[in-house]
Amino acid sequence: MKSISRRDFLNKSGLLASATYPAMLALGLLKSAPAHAFNLEGKGKGKKIIILGAGLAGMASAYELTKLGYDCTILEARERTGGRCWSIKNGSRHNEVNKQTVTANFDEGLYFNAGPSRIPHNHELTLHYCKELGVPIQVYNNVNESTYYFAEGKGSLSNKKIRAREIHNDVRGYMTEMLAKTMDNGELDSPLTKEDSQKIVEYLMAEGGLDADKLYKASARRGYIEAPGAGDKPGKLSDPLKLAEIIQSGLLDPDFYNVAEYTYELQMTMFQAVGGMDKIAQAFEKKLTPMLKLNAEVSNIQNTADGVKITYKDKVGTHELSGDFCICTIPLPVLSNIKNNFSSNVSRAVDYINYNETGKIGLQFNRRFWEEDEHIYGGITHTNNELTQIFYPSYDYLSKKGILIGYYNFNEKAKQVGELSYAEREQLALYKGKLIHPQYDKTFEKSLSVSWHKTKYSMGGWAVYTSETRKNAYPALLKPDGNIYFAGEHLTYLNAWMAGAFESARSVVADLHSRNTESRQTYPTQTTKG
Repeated sequence: MKSISRRDFLNKSGLLASATYPAMLALGLLKSAPAHAFNLEGKGKGKKIIILGAGLAGMASAYELTKLGYDCTILEARERTGGRCWSIKNGSRHNEVNKQTVTANFDEGLYFNAGPSRIPHNHELTLHYCKELGVPIQVYNNVNESTYYFAEGKGSLSNKKIRAREIHNDVRGYMTEMLAKTMDNGELDSPLTKEDSQKIVEYLMAEGGLDADKLYKASARRGYIEAPGAGDKPGKLSDPLKLAEIIQSGLLDPDFYNVAEYTYELQMTMFQAVGGMDKIAQAFEKKLTPMLKLNAEVSNIQNTADGVKITYKDKVGTHELSGDFCICTIPLPVLSNIKNNFSSNVSRAVDYINYNETGKIGLQFNRRFWEEDEHIYGGITHTNNELTQIFYPSYDYLSKKGILIGYYNFNEKAKQVGELSYAEREQLALYKGKLIHPQYDKTFEKSLSVSWHKTKYSMGGWAVYTSETRKNAYPALLKPDGNIYFAGEHLTYLNAWMAGAFESARSVVADLHSRNTESRQTYPTQTTKG
């Protein structure tokens, strides 16, 4: 450990409590989405609302407005509802810019969530809609100590798959050993009493699994190389990995190391919709079918003196639709290329707010080797290569076949992979994946990949704000521009989550309804005595 001091180590290990996987680094998600009461007074009395986009924000808006008596029409450019809330299964069709449309041919009953795949237990509003709409949910296993860390590189631990439990417990052990010794020797200035210091040392010893001499040694926490069993089989432990090797192999790099359970949004328990997340979208769709127009691509959005006028084209031709108000949920990278008469500050906001690059690939295998061979039931393997993450399914345990998410990547890595053909993406996922799971060669069957930043009508994964755009662009879209309102996950602090879409929808519905009911109020005529 001559290359790193104890102080440097303690500073570096401070990353452990805050580092999360790359997608979360940009989000700053610290809020829950409470399922607050939504009993608005007054009625819409037939006012016509045109909603652009049949994603979760658009459909939730229509669902709540319809309860209030509004006449809603939803225009959706895709042939399906749900937007980015999409579970790819047999027959699903996918279209990316400058690529041919592809159709999934997975076995019946198998699927992967191309968009959102997790519901945090603290996202009460998402759970509220699942309950209200009758969408069954099941536990999603987001944290699994049996998964792996895999770092390509030149370190002694590089290019080897290492169980998450080994990395977690070894690093925790070494860190607490150093802290316990420091506290015990009085090397840190502190107003704590001797008794307080002793309590902290005892906590550190328990947290890190230290022995009576405050030394970290391997324990059953990090797993066995020979499992315990009946008779003379106490089990055999392996030696801990050396801290220097962990660091030098890149397994503590802030863009790679992950302790998901520390992140507020990713703490267990998490959930998923049974049968795929788009079951939530489909439940909304059943309530809204009469007002849905699919394959309706909007080409012009105009404020008028007394309402809005929307131009769209479908398979029949071009049409104009007039209404009293519009709620626009179109993703901003798509909206920026649609003709409009927005105010200048709204136009700037639409152009300046960025969305990230992100992609997933679903890989179908003829047996669930991750369960049968490696005892992995759900959870995520983390890498520092183009795959970034491998997700294991949290449904249909012990069944014959299954679909892994072979990569879930972001930003520059997703951008590079997105430029590849579908066949090349598959080849990459298999080549890199079999470094961790050699079973790929004999068990792989078929795949389908999605690059959201290249997907028509999305052109990005989710909104990513800088301090500047959050301060200067974000507020412009929170207010109506004339008779046009804006909604979606991009207009919350819950970016990338379904709860963001629902929270935004409710906020806009409340604002629009308040404005409409106030405008109908009448006041007594004031007379003058004479």
